[in-house]
Amino acid sequence: MKRKQLFYFLPALLLIASPLSAQPVPASVMKFHRKCILIDTHNDVLSELTMRGHDISNWLRVGNTDLPRLKQGGVDVQFFSVWCDGSYGKGRAFNYANEEIDSLMSIIKRNHGKIALAKNYEDIMQDVRQGKLAAMIGVEGGHMIEGRLDYLDSLYRRGMRYMTLTWNNSNGWATSAVDETYHRDSLKHLGLTDFGKEVVHRMNQLGVMVDLAHVGRQTFFDAIHTSTKPVIVSHSCVYKICPVARNLRDDQIRAVKKNSGVICVNFYSGFVDSNYQHKVDAFIAEYRPEVDSLEHIKHESANDAAFEILTPEEKQSLRPPLSLLIDHIDYIVKMIGIDYVGIGSDFDGAESYPLGLDDVTDYPKITEALLQRGYSKKDIRKILGGNVLRVIKANMD
Repeated sequence: MKRKQLFYFLPALLLIASPLSAQPVPASVMKFHRKCILIDTHNDVLSELTMRGHDISNWLRVGNTDLPRLKQGGVDVQFFSVWCDGSYGKGRAFNYANEEIDSLMSIIKRNHGKIALAKNYEDIMQDVRQGKLAAMIGVEGGHMIEGRLDYLDSLYRRGMRYMTLTWNNSNGWATSAVDETYHRDSLKHLGLTDFGKEVVHRMNQLGVMVDLAHVGRQTFFDAIHTSTKPVIVSHSCVYKICPVARNLRDDQIRAVKKNSGVICVNFYSGFVDSNYQHKVDAFIAEYRPEVDSLEHIKHESANDAAFEILTPEEKQSLRPPLSLLIDHIDYIVKMIGIDYVGIGSDFDGAESYPLGLDDVTDYPKITEALLQRGYSKKDIRKILGGNVLRVIKANMD
């Protein structure tokens, strides 16, 4: 499971059904939801399931995502994250990125009537008309181009349409949020280097969206001042509500508006709820001997060990309410307006999500929650996909 350094990601698990998840969404809400174009800008199913041998063509009993569930949840456009961590150095990261793309291409080939690779706005609209899932590719971590513009070009030709400039690890040309926050004194540079600015310019030329999730503040502002196209923040939340390094501060939120970009809120409990990690830490302390033993035997983190010990009920108690996720959307909308927020779930990239959001079938609950908050149908269409469509069109035309 991906590890978020600040909140170590834990072993994949099936989230047990909550009382909220058992409540059906009203038929009128479902009817409206299915009329919207729903775009999720970040899902980790390639690295977490397909690369481990699971076929997402069929309904799976593991994870959060597969093609039947995406259809049921009303997802029209899914950005599939291509990811490896920073231990994949030169000679490995780029090759692994291509292996993950190969896995997606295999899924598309086996399910050509259900899913198609989309490379621009026109492809998306054609797929939506044909009732297919529009699959788009986002590369999560600039280290996967291994410091080479020709590798960037190659991934673009294969379908990459956004690249996250860093993951938690910095690379030779951009520094990450984790490193700028916790390892600042050991960094050889801060923000974008001259080559990093070349990367951003090349992305603009190609039509690859510049993704500023995971990047440090210096990299964020260097990139947003360098880019000539609207940026995307594919899966981040609001720092003021949940003060972790991966979330955006108010000046960053305003800068995205000035750039005409879009911020796509992340569903991960640790980025939604400021109390989440405190509650995890309390369980670690309660089970300290068992956690220490598992850490020693399995060479895993304390959080990983704790989640092997916790009961389903204890895991459930860690999850924030769905209303807190909607608070992050509200905060962005009230600060900079309705035109700059979207959805970037991080499904299959985290161990915990708000109550009721167990997998990709649960997107209608977000539509229902937004309606209950008083959002108009026009505004909900923007949140669910319209704002991201605007940024896609601006980058890829």
